[in-house]
Amino acid sequence: MTAPAHDPTHFRTVLGQFCTGVVVVTSVDDAGSPLGMAVGSFTSVSLDPPLVAFFVAHTSTTFPKIAASGRFCANILSHDQLDLCRAFSKSGGDKFAGIGWHPTDSGAPVLDGAHGWIDCAIDSVQRLGDHDLVVGRVEQLDTDGADESPLVFYRAGFHALQR
Repeated sequence: MTAPAHDPTHFRTVLGQFCTGVVVVTSVDDAGSPLGMAVGSFTSVSLDPPLVAFFVAHTSTTFPKIAASGRFCANILSHDQLDLCRAFSKSGGDKFAGIGWHPTDSGAPVLDGAHGWIDCAIDSVQRLGDHDLVVGRVEQLDTDGADESPLVFYRAGFHALQR
């Protein structure tokens, strides 16, 4: 039996069969205070020009502040950063309390232990359903070079890839 496409539970179950990476998108506000939120929809868009993208719910209270800054840094999380991911998934509070980081040339936070980071200027934001599609123009990026497993989201849970 096939469930109707508009059943949200079935929609999540089917799309949960697709594994996604997990990033923390960071920036700084006008006062220089760090901002961040966990994102499970990050993707590469284009090599020429270099573009990346992610989706964010309209209910996000952090994204309007990131959008106002005009830029973001996507931090690719390692398999052992689940607690960090959960901290940045919460609404409110100081998400950076006890979290080590250093700024990119643009000032956006790179989280200690991240597998890699991609610093971007916001190229466009498009409203789509109950989310916004955020496209970033890559200005700087790097990796820690570690041969560790990334944190992934699959079937409503977090996992490490097995080799």
